[in-house]
Amino acid sequence: MAETFIDEVCERIRDAAARKVPLRVRAGGTKDFYGAPSEGEILDVAKYSGIVAYEPKELVLTVRAGTPLAEVERVLGAERQMLAFEPPHFGPGSTIGGTVAAGFSGPRRPYAGAARDFVLGTRIVNGKGEDLSFGGRVIKNVAGYDVSRLMTGALGTLGVITEISFKVLPRPVSEMTLSYAMDEAAATRQANVWAGQPLPLSATAWLGGRFLVRLSGAPSAVAAARSKMGGDEATDLPDFWQALRDQRIAFFDNPHSLWRLSVPQTSAPIPTAHHQLVEWGGGQRWVSGDLDAAVIREAAQRAGGHATLFRHGDKAVGVFHPLQPALMKIHRRLKHAFDPHGILNRGRMYDFEGD
Repeated sequence: MAETFIDEVCERIRDAAARKVPLRVRAGGTKDFYGAPSEGEILDVAKYSGIVAYEPKELVLTVRAGTPLAEVERVLGAERQMLAFEPPHFGPGSTIGGTVAAGFSGPRRPYAGAARDFVLGTRIVNGKGEDLSFGGRVIKNVAGYDVSRLMTGALGTLGVITEISFKVLPRPVSEMTLSYAMDEAAATRQANVWAGQPLPLSATAWLGGRFLVRLSGAPSAVAAARSKMGGDEATDLPDFWQALRDQRIAFFDNPHSLWRLSVPQTSAPIPTAHHQLVEWGGGQRWVSGDLDAAVIREAAQRAGGHATLFRHGDKAVGVFHPLQPALMKIHRRLKHAFDPHGILNRGRMYDFEGD
């Protein structure tokens, strides 16, 4: 059955290339909001689901791309393991393939690593209709281009992800969230001070004058950190980190443009007249409101980062931060190498037409 599905995808892509018809790669559809609108016929990979191989003692999982993210987490949870990058769920239909294609990571990202850091290998079908495999199911360093990581965050523009191998980690035995009253600048400074110390940090968030810090690890390590760091235990927020991960907290519940700013963690606060939420020790900043795209992007660039129009708003301004000519040239070459006919998720990231 698995090989039959792969053969069908290969044939579908070759046919679309021959007809010069673009394809929209899709599974659960929970990330349709992300990126520029793409055009074409839908290539549904949701049915290609299931665990290919799981070796808990080796901390390695291989899974088909259409597998629901909730199912992956259930299987890992039964062995007290987890996807360390804490991927967000944007609905019950979220799939593991869509998670990797979007490159999404949750609150644990600065302390454990990003999604791409845990991808060991991928199997894809490229824009020529070729079934290709990269990386593997073992944890090792390899020379040359790391194509598996390249697929992470490419939004399906380089190939249809069919299988992914991950490094997984044990779940922490103990967790605690501490709360502090401080402004954004103080919270960012404190987060960076603590990040340089041997403390079991696993997440931070600042919103409206309240700074929250999650500790994860052995009970003794969490207790020792709690004693050293002070603060109050945030017992009023039992589901906060999952709600933050999935954007279910009140900050995200509005129809205004939502901008994601990725900047160095030590960057000073970026002044705006709009509400902000700061995560990742200062490295990820959310701004919600009717902002001018050029202004917010210039502010992010001055801070050494970039700005993405994550949700809502006028996508005609461009969802992703404009690339410098040299970087755009690399993107175009990669797109042409993997998808020479330009049919996979056309326009979802950048407009390569006419090149």
